[in-house]
Amino acid sequence: MRELFEEAASQPPPDPRESARQSARTPLRKRFYKAAGVTDTDGGFAITLDGKPIRTPSGRQVVIPARALADAVVAEWVAQGETIDPVTMPLTRIANSVVEGVVDRVELVSDDLAKYFESDLLFYRAGHPEGLVAREAAHWDPVLFWAAQTLQAHFILSEGVMHVKQPDEALMAARAALPGDPWSVAALHVVTTLTGSALLALALAHGVRDADQVWAAAHVDEDWNAEQWGVDEEAAARRAARLKDFEAAVTVLAAVKPSAVQGP
Repeated sequence: MRELFEEAASQPPPDPRESARQSARTPLRKRFYKAAGVTDTDGGFAITLDGKPIRTPSGRQVVIPARALADAVVAEWVAQGETIDPVTMPLTRIANSVVEGVVDRVELVSDDLAKYFESDLLFYRAGHPEGLVAREAAHWDPVLFWAAQTLQAHFILSEGVMHVKQPDEALMAARAALPGDPWSVAALHVVTTLTGSALLALALAHGVRDADQVWAAAHVDEDWNAEQWGVDEEAAARRAARLKDFEAAVTVLAAVKPSAVQGP
């Protein structure tokens, strides 16, 4: 089983889009187990296949901190048919990545995540048309106001795509608001890479925005263009695939921080 998720766990923090592309290039392996289950273990819950706990490529046992999340991971294994397709198992991929590469280096992964605050999606605004300008403001401004008022993170906005250097004080304040546990950090990294916004991910973690609001805010420009010119079927398919990974990250975050996150 280890080699099934070796690529997904070898370069944490998890990037579900790249994992999906890599898995798509790998021949699917036949299902080798009859039953999947959950068992109590030190520090949480283990996933078992025919009674044996699953492990990462390096041999670490996958221990999940919340029973609801463990049940959701088991459901992915149960749902597999004659072959095992890692693309359809985003929760398992995240779990493997957390155990393999995030648990022992939470600070490093958090630092990598915090780099996104330097060029966040929410900073770069359209200058026209007025409808798009207003829609970006409606979705993005509440998050920026929250960051400024609650976190004391005052960011600078720019029209267009020219890079603007953000104040060090704002970057440090936003970095300090990131969670400290490996599962939340990994989930937020997935959300950030999928949305292009660490601020949206942070707002999700703090319960300022729910999953639906975050997903909509991340696609303001795309949705505007679709309304004007029609839906691109290939782009829509890619978005649907990304949504699956986004929902998996939200599930992880809700399981470890249930009071903060509302599911999609």
